[in-house]
Formats: sequence, structure tokens, C-alpha cells
Amino acid sequence: MPALLLLLLLVFTAANVSASTGESPIKNVVILALENRSFDHMLGWMRRLLGLPIDGLTGAECNVDPTNSSLPPVCVSADAPLVVPDDPGHSFEDVLDQVFGSRPNGTADLPNMSGFVRSALSVNTLLSSDVMRGFTPSLLPAFSALAADFAVFDRWFSSLPGPTQPNRLFLYSATSHGAIAHDKLRLLAGYPQRTIFDSLAADGLPFAVYFKTIPTVLFYRRLRTVRNVATSLHLYDPTFRSHARRGVLPPLSVIEPRYFDLTGTPADDDHPAHDVANGQRLVKDVYETLRASPQWNTTLLLVTYDEHGGFYDHVATPVAGVPSPDGLRGPVPFFFKFDRLGVRVPTLMISPWIKKGTVVGRPPNGPTPTSEYEHSSIPATIKKIFNLKSGFLTKRDEWAGTFEHIFTQLDEPRTDCPETLPEVPFVRTRPAKEHGLLSDFQRELVELASFLNGDYMLTSFAQETQKKMTVKQADAYPVEPEVTLRRKEGEHLPGSQVLGVEDHAVPALPDDPKSQQHQGVAHRWDEAMESSGERRATLSQVGRRGGSMRPKAGKPGPQPRTPEEEMQQVLLAVAERAAGSRQDPMPMKHGAVGEVFFV
Repeated sequence: MPALLLLLLLVFTAANVSASTGESPIKNVVILALENRSFDHMLGWMRRLLGLPIDGLTGAECNVDPTNSSLPPVCVSADAPLVVPDDPGHSFEDVLDQVFGSRPNGTADLPNMSGFVRSALSVNTLLSSDVMRGFTPSLLPAFSALAADFAVFDRWFSSLPGPTQPNRLFLYSATSHGAIAHDKLRLLAGYPQRTIFDSLAADGLPFAVYFKTIPTVLFYRRLRTVRNVATSLHLYDPTFRSHARRGVLPPLSVIEPRYFDLTGTPADDDHPAHDVANGQRLVKDVYETLRASPQWNTTLLLVTYDEHGGFYDHVATPVAGVPSPDGLRGPVPFFFKFDRLGVRVPTLMISPWIKKGTVVGRPPNGPTPTSEYEHSSIPATIKKIFNLKSGFLTKRDEWAGTFEHIFTQLDEPRTDCPETLPEVPFVRTRPAKEHGLLSDFQRELVELASFLNGDYMLTSFAQETQKKMTVKQADAYPVEPEVTLRRKEGEHLPGSQVLGVEDHAVPALPDDPKSQQHQGVAHRWDEAMESSGERRATLSQVGRRGGSMRPKAGKPGPQPRTPEEEMQQVLLAVAERAAGSRQDPMPMKHGAVGEVFFV
């Protein structure tokens, strides 16, 4: 106990010294990015029902149903369900419809936010009213308490008008490297841009990622190293609580929620059609863990959403003065110049250095007259908080608004911050769709895991994940990136269950889907997936179930490549195709047979 009191005294003293010397009092930043909800959908009714001075809903906001002009407009309401029946559209094309309505040549016009109902009808007729509904504050007890006690941004936008993967890339690198949608080849090779993690490392500052399923930070190629995975990636349970309790959280902590929804272990990422109450429980758990930590007085927690998920928001998306991060353009047919932001998303900021009931609007200090708060504001502000020596990551974080000034409005940390948040009631009425097929984002996660595990050399894997793998099967499919990366870097780990080159007993499928060899491997792959239950069906498992597919001596038929040759070809093909789709070359170096290192 005396040691703990001494630690608390030192932290409190350091916080006050920082405030008096002009240094940032924030020494620990924690980021939690949830999934696919708009500002108005989650927080819009807090203006009217809680009296918060935010740019929220009045009740007069409507969209017209274009399929029946005789019907009245569909207007906003405060009766959003915790679980919606389907996932509204949120692709780049969907967001064009939502933001610009039914106008021809919409990209040349100013946003009028009139196409949300029209877009929802193209997915599911039941969604046309759901996308216009917002939550009453009583259903979001964690957000309601945090908004009243700390800070809400009411002009924080996603970084581009598109889906999850490119927006999540912006969170920590201020660019999607030209992606406006899921790009499988780039995902497998790893996105090459510099990240805020690199900037921290250059100054000798550590970071940590606390994850529940597959960490999306592995979208970045630079994080796929044994050192990063071994020292910086941790399971959320129980490591996050342990680190917080011991006061050893690093300067930057990233929390990745649970992305797969099962009956016994529900998803808490808020992605439709997951129960939003579980996201509230995660926010409550993170806050209370930090509040009880000896590092509380130097901590900032920022909770945001990657993109709006197809739900209505009334604030027009910014189109003026938004710079392209790196000069790259999106693919055909849009050739997007990254000169517009996406839809507004909920963002809350929590720290004892924030005045109660703070509402943050436009950036008051630029850095340019058109600057806005968006996901690139995260690396831009982290750079300022820790006075990092590295330059800005891109032109976008150089332009984005920063919020370090909010922590200078108090002379000392508050002592009246609540120790706990309200309980979140269990009221779920819809069961988890654990036997349903994967969403686009979930498929991306499984594809990432399959590549890290080595299973992606089976050419039918992508097709199987898209058409047959259920949520429950995907959740049971593990990724052990540290062991896999050690294998790729030439280290031998005996007893590993991760697929290595020497484990491959089945060659890739021939191009002809009617060939006997193709059908034999595909049949055993299907059989392995269906019989594996909650175990992952790896290529190694398929080979051991059926033996080698190499023709017996003296039998006719083409001789397939050896497993080592096959792995070499697959990795080279992925790297070369990814390099061919980029505007800058992808440097590679080749190791032993079956090894390609991305550098």
C-alpha cells in the first residue's frame, strides 16, 4: 500500500509540474475505435433530451422516399433499436447516394444529405426507417454520462466517404494509400505507409495494442514484425486491466473490440447488426479501468467510430480545402482525389484535464481556415502531445485540426470525475447471428488471418470464406502472428500450430476447376471446414486428412510444384501484383526458399 500511495503522489506531482511548465499534462493516450455509426444516430438526440449544446437533431430532419412520391418524408425519430435487422450500405458508391441524394453528377454538387432512405431501400426495405432513427440517451448510458462529464466533438468526420478498411487506415497513418474500398492484394501484402507507431518508435516511445480477435493494425505492413507483435500486441483480457492497474500503460494504447458476435461471447464493436449495448459495456469497462489506474491523472481516452455505417447525419460533409494526403487517386471509375471528408461520426474525449460538459466544434486554431477534426487529427495531436521529432505523416494530418489546447484550460486535474459509469441493462431481443455468413469487414479480417497463418496459398480459401465460413467458424479461426512472422524470418519454433513452409502437404489448386486434382483438394477442404467445428481448418489439416496429392510414380498426370516452390510463387505473386497496383515500387528481398520479406 505505501508503494501505491507513493506512485499516485508521483503521478499527481508530475501532472501539476507539466501544467505549470507548459508541457502537455497528457502522458498516456488511449484510442478506442468502434464500428459504423453516425453522430446523429448515436448522439444527435442528446441536444434535445439532455440539453447539451451540440449540433444535434431537432426532429425536423427528413429524407424523401424516392420509390413513392405520394408518401410523406421519412423523418428522424428517437427510437433506434439496439439491434438493427441488417447492415446499411456504406461503400464509396453508397455514400455518394447518401450524401448527394439523387442528383445527377452528384460529385460536382454540394452535399445535401438527402439520400439515406434511397440508399437503405437498395439493401433492405426494413432499413429505410432504421437509418433515420437515433438513440434516446437512456439506451446509451455510458455515452450519456461521458458526454455530460467530459467532451463531445460535434464536427468530427470520417476521413473519406467510404467503408471501414480505408477509414481505419487513416486513424494511425493519415492516409489509406489510395484505397477507397477493401483492396485484397494490398491487405495481404500490407499497406506500406508510415504510421504514428513509427513516429513514436523513432523517439524511443513504446505503444501497445490490446485486441480481442484479429487486430486490424496488422493492415499496416510496418507492424508485421516479430518485435512489434511480440512486444506490442496483447490480448485485451486480462492484459489491459493488468497494465492499467500496475500503472504501466505506454504513451499510446489502441483497443480493438470484439468483431465476431456469438451467443456466449457477443461482439462489442457496434457494427450492425450487433447489439449496441455491448459496445456501451466495453466503453464502461475501459473507462472504469482507466479511472482506477494510478495513471488516470495523465491519461486521455478518445472514443470514436471508423465511419457512419449508412446511418443518417444532417451535417454536410466538408468538401472545401481538404487536401489529398499523398497525391494518390482512387481506382476506376471514380478516380477519387481524396479531397472530401466522410460523414460525421460520434467522438468523445475523456480526461481529468477536460472541463465538464465541453463541446468541441470547429478547430479554433486551424492550422488552416478549412481545417476540420477527422481521423487524421489523432496522429496530428499525438505528434504535438509528445513533441515527436518526425515530420507529419502526410499532408492530411498536417492540415487536420488538433485538440491539445483543450487540456490547458485547467490548472490541475479534476477530482470529481465519476469512478464508475451507469450499468448497461441486458435487453437484447435478437439472437446473435453466429451461424450467418460473414460481413465484408469480417471477411477482410479472416483473409488477413489466413495470410498470416499461411493458409492463403490455397487458392480457394478466399472463395470459401466468402461463401461458406460462418461467424462462429471465423471466430474459431485463430491467428498467431508472432509465430508466423518468426517462421518467415527464419526462426524455428518447435511445436507450433501455425502453418510453416515445411508443413504444406497440398499444392495449390490447378486453374481448371473441373480437374480431378482440383475437385479432390476442394472436397477435402470443404470436409475439413465442416468437420472442424470450433477448430480452424488449416491447409496443414487438409493435407494430413487426405495425404499428399502428388501423383504416384508411374501414373500419368502433371507433376505439381513442391510445397516450397508453391509458397515461393504465392508470396512472389502477391508482392508483385500489389506492387503493380501501386504508384511506387514495393521493395522486397528474398531469403531462403519459401521466404519473401517485405521491407
